[in-house]
Amino acid sequence: MNLVDSSAWLEYFAGGPNAGYFAAAIKDTKVLLIPSIVLAEVFKRLFLQRGEDAALEITAAMMQGTMADLETRTAQLGHECRLAMADSIILGTARVHDATLWTQNADFKGLRKVRSRAQNWFCFWSRRRSLLFAAVHTDPKIG
Repeated sequence: MNLVDSSAWLEYFAGGPNAGYFAAAIKDTKVLLIPSIVLAEVFKRLFLQRGEDAALEITAAMMQGTMADLETRTAQLGHECRLAMADSIILGTARVHDATLWTQNADFKGLRKVRSRAQNWFCFWSRRRSLLFAAVHTDPKIG
């Protein structure tokens, strides 16, 4: 199974620099696991940036994979790595389902069964659907 987190979904839909890295995991819907919290995070970001119609259309496409509901055990497993609540739930869900986690989130780096690509750019949709990029410093010592 593959679990793609919110940062990777948003990168993919925006056509950002790392979109190709996540494409195979996203397109293989037979082994794609979507936690409800990831769906909610992606919907919220898209709703704020592009409106309700775009958010509904894109999250409907996400639901072609297998939806994973929140379980108490998932949060507990993720919490053991001292992550924020949403990240704990995402990591815990991946572990419960023995899934590979695909992400741009540096907090997951070095963990078992995590495929990570550093996020060096934030992508924002303009009203014309073109991308604007703003560089972000990713030095782990700053922060």
